[in-house]
Amino acid sequence: MPTPNPALPNPALPNPALPNPALPNPALPNPALSRLRAGTVIPAHPLALTADRTLDERRQAALTRYYLAAGAGGLAVGVHTTQFEIRGAGLLEPVLRLAADVAHESARESARERPVLVAGACGPTAQAVAEAELAASLGYDAVLLSPVVPGASEDDLLARARAVGEVLPVVGFYLQAAIGGPVLSRGFWRALADQPSTVAVKVAAFDRYRSLDVAHGVAASDRADQVALYTGNDDHIIGDLLAELPGGLRFAGGLLGQWAVWTRAAVEMVDGLREDPARWWGRATALTDANAAVFDSANAFAGCIAGVHEVLRRQGLLAGTWCLDPDEGLSPGQAEELT
Repeated sequence: MPTPNPALPNPALPNPALPNPALPNPALPNPALSRLRAGTVIPAHPLALTADRTLDERRQAALTRYYLAAGAGGLAVGVHTTQFEIRGAGLLEPVLRLAADVAHESARESARERPVLVAGACGPTAQAVAEAELAASLGYDAVLLSPVVPGASEDDLLARARAVGEVLPVVGFYLQAAIGGPVLSRGFWRALADQPSTVAVKVAAFDRYRSLDVAHGVAASDRADQVALYTGNDDHIIGDLLAELPGGLRFAGGLLGQWAVWTRAAVEMVDGLREDPARWWGRATALTDANAAVFDSANAFAGCIAGVHEVLRRQGLLAGTWCLDPDEGLSPGQAEELT
């Protein structure tokens, strides 16, 4: 899919520098954002496909219901685990809409609070703003902003976040270098936290030093108490959730591909960590070992999405492990590691 050039005006898109009065005002109070700041379990939502690689709407909706029934407090849709290729396949809008519809319906049926809805947004400024506007129109609460923009400087990424923040609150994202994430400085994270539209940061650097850079940057911000840190370090989940970070900060919760599987156990774990932290340290290595099989760390994460699919297939939630890219699948030996 061709990506728009942010340097050129596009009459089909609103000016990202100006708020759109037809969209929700991100400055207004939102109960979901209060829950996001307080901390919750947010699975990264996978994509259910048929054998011919078209959207399996029935199973896609069933996945959403599964996460909500398991006790997840939020959903992240249109993110890496959902497969970035949904954009080129024309599936971004249908997938975002289906998850939002099921989430709203579930809340009405159960008379419970609606889960926090986080939409992934990608690409240069014009594309990211357009995707944020789509998410806002569908009732999403915030945007998880991918940092992968070839050739973009830190200043470019900050300007892009400001433009997206005119549409919806922003969740910053430190993506691991192994799958294309850039190295970002402490100064970047401080400047991002200082932006009024930033409500959280997902730390998925898979690197202790770079994860600490985020904490140092946010702690130095004047808005440190207004920006929630979420672990995306699937290799260090329990350690992150128990850690005291620079400036006295802590991870409020997790937004994780790992939590796309065994979700009820993840919710029980988070509750248990709050009640009896010492008991869970002994399970930290076992969870990382399980994640190595799911995410296929032995093969540089080549089978990470297919690994999530395989667990869900064994649970009966997916019919197969198909990805939009026909060359993407389980690595040799990965299924045995999962067993």
